Amino acid sequence: MILPSMKTIRLRIAYEGTNYAGWQTQPNQRTIQGEVERAIQKLTGQPVSLLCAGRTDSGVHALGQVASFRSDFSIPPNRWRPALQSKLPDDIVILESDEVPEDFHATFAAKSKRYRYVIYNSVVDHPFWRRFVWRISQKLDAEAMNEAAQSLVGKHDFRSFESHWPNKATSIRTIKELSVHRSGQWDLWSPEHTRSQSRSELQNQPQSDDGDFICLEIEADGFLYNMVRTIMGTLVNVGRGTWTAADIERILHAQDRTIAGGTAPASGLFMAQVYYDV
Repeated sequence: MILPSMKTIRLRIAYEGTNYAGWQTQPNQRTIQGEVERAIQKLTGQPVSLLCAGRTDSGVHALGQVASFRSDFSIPPNRWRPALQSKLPDDIVILESDEVPEDFHATFAAKSKRYRYVIYNSVVDHPFWRRFVWRISQKLDAEAMNEAAQSLVGKHDFRSFESHWPNKATSIRTIKELSVHRSGQWDLWSPEHTRSQSRSELQNQPQSDDGDFICLEIEADGFLYNMVRTIMGTLVNVGRGTWTAADIERILHAQDRTIAGGTAPASGLFMAQVYYDV
């Protein structure tokens, strides 16, 4: 029975995933969910079970993960942010807290999610970026990667880009926007980044040889296991000149994971943002 005083609290969370075995609670492993649930229990004395927008894997980061829980603890919704932050390690940050309708579900209410993958494309290694990028020293053709990526936009069976198949439901997903472009370093950490641009602007934006970072930006109604990392691992072969745009289309329609590229390292992947109607 739901008590009248119970509130549904939504958290927006950023974290560095390097030292964690992913989001989901696991026995004898440090996880993001475990740390946040532990912080809530320390604060309230009550155990909770967090719902989340999507379970990130070991080593994957987040700029805007969303989680929700119910509590009757007497604290204003916007004060959960500083209260929980005092109980959390430095590599997990509560960005926002608010109250949402009683039936809000962080997983099922999500309309779309956006991920970002970052490659550090330089012959010079950099100690500060190693935990947040995939470093590739060979010069990549970001324009060719962006052009090839456009065949993945729309509703398709993405079985070729799914690590674990068959899954329990379906491999069909709809990619709403997808772009690959070079960038300077400082604008990669904003959750919104390029979403304000239209799809045509993203697809046709001029490419430049400037900047050591190559950013893949992808928004979809849902993602399969390792889907983004496999898409990036496949597009890198286009950037190297090994494959063409026609190969990406061929791989998509083949529905065969063995002919796609490798799975890009977890270190370069970020859950950027989750979109809801509330």
